Amino acid sequence: MKHLFLSLIFLVGLSAIAQQTKETTIKQRFETELEKENIKSGILHVYSESRGINIKIAESKEDSISIDHPFYTASITKMFTATAIGILKDQNKLNFEDKIAQYLPDSLVNNLHVLDGKNYSKELTIAHLLQHTSGLPDYFTDETKDGSPNIINQLLMNPNKLWSAEELIQFSKDKMTPHFVPGTDYHYTDTEYVLLALIIENVSGLSLDKFFKQHIFQPLNMHSSYVNLKSFPVENKLPIVKFYASQYELSSLKSLSADWGGGGLVSTTHDLIAFLKAFNTDKIVKKDTRLAMQNWVTETKGMEYGFGIRQVSIDKLTNTKSDLQLIGHSGSTASFLWYCPQLDTYISGTFNQLEVSKSALILVYKILTMIEKQ
Repeated sequence: MKHLFLSLIFLVGLSAIAQQTKETTIKQRFETELEKENIKSGILHVYSESRGINIKIAESKEDSISIDHPFYTASITKMFTATAIGILKDQNKLNFEDKIAQYLPDSLVNNLHVLDGKNYSKELTIAHLLQHTSGLPDYFTDETKDGSPNIINQLLMNPNKLWSAEELIQFSKDKMTPHFVPGTDYHYTDTEYVLLALIIENVSGLSLDKFFKQHIFQPLNMHSSYVNLKSFPVENKLPIVKFYASQYELSSLKSLSADWGGGGLVSTTHDLIAFLKAFNTDKIVKKDTRLAMQNWVTETKGMEYGFGIRQVSIDKLTNTKSDLQLIGHSGSTASFLWYCPQLDTYISGTFNQLEVSKSALILVYKILTMIEKQ
């Protein structure tokens, strides 16, 4: 019995040392990324209940930050907007294949999608919007017909402007041209997620931020999450971590109101992981709805897109023999929220810098490789 007890102590000790080594290695890798000149801060949370992993890192070259500081999640928001649509589906208030004209005023739908002289506006479905297969242009980044600045270039030009959803849709109509016939191709666009947010509001009778709070934040105890410029967190009073485009700080701009249903969520790694874990275990939407949302179409090499959710195949992305996959979403601020089913591991965080989204994905891959080897 004594030998068995000593053996158990020895094994526990080895496990603790391995965990400590793993955490040190991951932190070193994180700090290597953070040393890059254009990155001013970073947050990382690696969590796996089954593997006993709960690594939290938050560092800044300027301000003092912690893992509890909320950050701008950018396009991770699309998962929440899509999930809100899924909730309404589960409430039998809409279906994915419904025409969007059923839920939006004629003033928005009229001439929304006109291509080569043919009007496809009334053919657009909710599923087209969710999966970026509508063909609609992206008011943020697509080129305008007359060469005038798109919305992302107007953020700094007019930093105090508060954009309404209707203005954004009208900008897309007036200044841009659709890319293809609905349902025939893929083009990532925030225009669709503004329309989805308006559908959520029209169907539910709640503003988007109140819908999130009532149906997602409160049930999951996400007390640090809110919609930028629209609401406030329930408990967390810490300021948002600053984020940048090049050397320009964008966090405080009122013009960020242009980033709403497709990118306006502010949250923490703890809240984001709680959300994705609940989504994966069918605690937010029903299993059939979740599976329907994971009906993938090709986005680019190694990446597929469902309804507001992305799947990454590491082998195709990195040209390796890895069987690891990621399910979740990333954002333009180098924010990320991923789940690796093969390792039962969640990874969330941000580098708060628009130019380093690729570096963030590489970091996630490297961390998963470390976990897989140990």
